[in-house]
Amino acid sequence: MELTDVLYEKRDGTAWITINRPERRNAFRARTVSELTGCFRDAWHDRDVGVVVLTGAGDKAFCSGGDQKERATSGYEEMDVTALHTVIRNIPKPVIAMVNGFAIGGGHVLHVLCDLSVAADSAIFGQTGPRVGSVDPGFGTAYLARVVGEKKAREIWYLCRQYSAAEAQAMGLVNKVVPAAELRREVEHWCTELLAKSPTALKLAKASFNADTDHIHGIGGLGFAALELYYGTEEAQEGARAFNEKRAPDFRKHVK
Repeated sequence: MELTDVLYEKRDGTAWITINRPERRNAFRARTVSELTGCFRDAWHDRDVGVVVLTGAGDKAFCSGGDQKERATSGYEEMDVTALHTVIRNIPKPVIAMVNGFAIGGGHVLHVLCDLSVAADSAIFGQTGPRVGSVDPGFGTAYLARVVGEKKAREIWYLCRQYSAAEAQAMGLVNKVVPAAELRREVEHWCTELLAKSPTALKLAKASFNADTDHIHGIGGLGFAALELYYGTEEAQEGARAFNEKRAPDFRKHVK
């Protein structure tokens, strides 16, 4: 598998998957999503891998979501985000999000889907969908509500505010916050702890946790089908144009 957008390393039982587009704050495009999905599948089938870490290159961003410059009038063409979400959720091994900076939009959804999140104290969290004419109609909304509660999840999505690492930890969005200089060492420590545990027990525990919310797969399938139609509307395109033109979008004429 030839990789251009992702770095992939396996060492001492841990697979390290790094989104490598720091010049775009690690925003993903179709190729990025495909490479990430392939790396997770490889880690799934490698019996020497017991834990997976997902992070972003550099010290500015974990992932800033879908690259708006890659968004066409019909949405993110040929980008199978659902497949990526599914493999992160279903890989029978713990997945740790090492959040080293901005986790925004679709990048925020990726960290929410990971089993555990360890963040630098400089990390920033938030959603941008309604601001740019987009949304995640699957795990990014429904599962987020299970993590932080309905009221907080709606606030995160409706208002598109940004939250500090300390605020994220207080709402249960991340497991631990450490100084940025200590992030890698802390995550390595978590990996060591996990690798000392029974892999079968961890597999069964993850499947058991997932069973309670597996119905979101169906909701997401329906939602993403509707999202493809929404991306073709003037309303959604106004959001993308405004973002790329660095101005506030004008959605008022679309109020129904």
